[in-house]
Amino acid sequence: MAVTQGHGNPRWTRDETILALDLYLQCLSSMPGPTDPRVVALSAELLALPVYPAEDRKASFRNPEGVAFKLQNLRHVATGKGLAKVSATDREVWSDFGGNPGLVKTLAASIRSEAKAVQSTPEPPEGNDDEEFPEGRLLTAVHKRRERHPGLRLKLVRKRASSPAGLICDACGDGPKTRDVHLQDAGFEAHHLVPLATASPVGTSTKLNDLALLCATCHRLIHRTIQRSRKWITLPEFRALLSGGGPASPLG
Repeated sequence: MAVTQGHGNPRWTRDETILALDLYLQCLSSMPGPTDPRVVALSAELLALPVYPAEDRKASFRNPEGVAFKLQNLRHVATGKGLAKVSATDREVWSDFGGNPGLVKTLAASIRSEAKAVQSTPEPPEGNDDEEFPEGRLLTAVHKRRERHPGLRLKLVRKRASSPAGLICDACGDGPKTRDVHLQDAGFEAHHLVPLATASPVGTSTKLNDLALLCATCHRLIHRTIQRSRKWITLPEFRALLSGGGPASPLG
């Protein structure tokens, strides 16, 4: 069930807020109103974004007035001016990306590209909020789909099984949990090493060199750490966290 606020519409997702931030950073000299063509265009983009099903949307869902309000919310977070009724997502997105307009532009382009690639009836992407990376639901879903590609995982497992070290987790160093050769690979998963902000465009192939082999526990842990820390965690950083001396401190 979607969480709603305001006029009964679902709350703004990180994806939507990143797109709004992209427009905000282009309009610092003067905030556009609801009749501005840029606001109208963003409203249309948000209506087409596959993050909420139609039944959860009111008639006012992401209309130009709401988009203009969101820009003023972001303005308040950034400057103290504008509309003060801001959300935790507004504050987090500004904290994560507000100081890096170039990254915001890159993320916005990737979100738009993925939205066009989906081409389906709007529905929440797979996963839930505790698995959402800072870059938003759509790009998190891209990351997971690439990791779960069965053919790619099989190639990675075969490559690693034939290596001198054999099947071991690249994070904790543990090997198979069973001696049954037919089951030994079942506890391992592929983890995409490339940050979402610099990943290859949606629809392009993933290289084996872009993947790490992790046990299922470490894979879940590194995903949760990325989500809670609200920043990308590299494999060396994650290994350090496992040993108790890492630089990343998960947020509460």
